[in-house]
Amino acid sequence: MDFLKSALGNSDKSNLLSIVMSVIGEQSGGLSGLVSKFAANGVGDLIESWVGKGDNKSISPNQVIDILGADKISEIASKLGSDNDSVVSQLTEVLPQAIDKLTPEGKIPDGDILGKAGDLLGGLFK
Repeated sequence: MDFLKSALGNSDKSNLLSIVMSVIGEQSGGLSGLVSKFAANGVGDLIESWVGKGDNKSISPNQVIDILGADKISEIASKLGSDNDSVVSQLTEVLPQAIDKLTPEGKIPDGDILGKAGDLLGGLFK
């Protein structure tokens, strides 16, 4: 987890990342579940670009809302003491970077690091 925070900078984004990872880890089966959720929403190519070794495709605010759901966005915003629009805007930047950093080999690591990180962090935010 520390390598992600240092890669993204020790800022509000790393705070957001911690909360997002806990929410995703709790709700969607870790990184594998998140990939499936993107595919189910017709944007599997986005997350595949973040997992793969090529350039990361960008994600729109509407896509973030569609994939995570308005309730999860509100939950994250509440935990951060922020508004939904700010959280969605930050997620459009943080999600591609986070997934890219979690998959340096261009594939989902054994043991699903996002799920483990989400499980560890989930207890902090309950």
